[in-house]
Amino acid sequence: MGSVFTKLAWAIAALAALQGTAQAQANPAAKPVRVGFICPFTGGSQDFGNSARLGAELAVKEINEVGGFLGRPVELVARDDKANPDEGRKASEELVLKEKVDFTVGFCNTGVALKSLDVFQDRRHLLMVPVSTGTAVTARYPADKSYVFRMSARDTLQAAHLVDDVVKRGYTKVALFADKTGYGEGGFKDVQSFLAEKGLKPVYTARFDLGVKTLTAQMLDAKAAGADVLIGYTVGPELTAMAVSRAEARLNVPMYGPWPLSFRTVSEKAGAAVEGAVMVQTIIQDLSNERRSSFIARLKRYAGQQPIGSLMAAAQSYDAVHLLLRAVFQTKGDTSGDAMKRALENLERPYSGVVTTHDRPFSSTDHDAFTRNMVWLGVWRRGEIQFLYPEDAKRASFIRRKEQQ
Repeated sequence: MGSVFTKLAWAIAALAALQGTAQAQANPAAKPVRVGFICPFTGGSQDFGNSARLGAELAVKEINEVGGFLGRPVELVARDDKANPDEGRKASEELVLKEKVDFTVGFCNTGVALKSLDVFQDRRHLLMVPVSTGTAVTARYPADKSYVFRMSARDTLQAAHLVDDVVKRGYTKVALFADKTGYGEGGFKDVQSFLAEKGLKPVYTARFDLGVKTLTAQMLDAKAAGADVLIGYTVGPELTAMAVSRAEARLNVPMYGPWPLSFRTVSEKAGAAVEGAVMVQTIIQDLSNERRSSFIARLKRYAGQQPIGSLMAAAQSYDAVHLLLRAVFQTKGDTSGDAMKRALENLERPYSGVVTTHDRPFSSTDHDAFTRNMVWLGVWRRGEIQFLYPEDAKRASFIRRKEQQ
């Protein structure tokens, strides 16, 4: 593979495949393609919000270095939703109605996304969700009429993956923890549903508010109920509280969770308490995959002293911006919601992303880019996310493409 996936060569190859690099230098004085971007840059969810921002900014930087869209620069118009649904709605209305961005990439938190979806849908404004995984985000509107697309693995995929592994390893007494947000509620229901399909019912359940500092009492109750495994559905700070509380209660059972369990701050704050915890991932650092390794190196250089709290959030946002530019080339610059929707549902060329190769990721009946075969199980080992199973690490060098439904 050599230098094929260096920053400049890779970006040039992508654009040349669509229009030709000579065209990319035309019309330098044209107005920019304005991309709205909404994620939490402050507050408890800033780990993945700022990581997503860094990934999107890197994509814009690389695109502009090779001419943007036919000489038109790409401009990222970013807003901080503070992981607050009302702030997210305010940001959405500002970007769509006031800033009049061409399309929007946005949302890390499911509850925040759900509060704002109608802002985009009612105005036929294309929204690409790079991080939020709540199943309801792409289920609110029928795909054939929806302007909402997603570049992350929805929670039904993640919950099924977690439950299958729990059952495969012989655990039958599940303690299920979840926060009371839209994200936690959706994950709670998904896990319960998949457990029921296996003939299982949680031996203990706990619900809690965001911001909870300790769950030790609940862990003791789970221990008394005979739990032999924990599944937690919440975000980074609360998963940290789960891990620490599990250790305090001396509940020596495995802990599973969705992708936010991989946040860097979970390991930094929980320390040894999170060792061995298992989570779903779409990308795990893998030196055998040059495309991913090159991206990680470029991302670290771009971030400088800024922490990268979530590789997944950064990579999926990076891919989202590049994929949307593909759609703009396909529409010949028409960034209306209808044109972008048609292009995304009928992408003419695969996009070789850093997470995976997206080959016809969307259709008029499906606006989720991931299927079950495209996710992995990661595990915290000595402060790093590694593949849970060695065979997955071996298979990671092979690109997993979406299964057509």
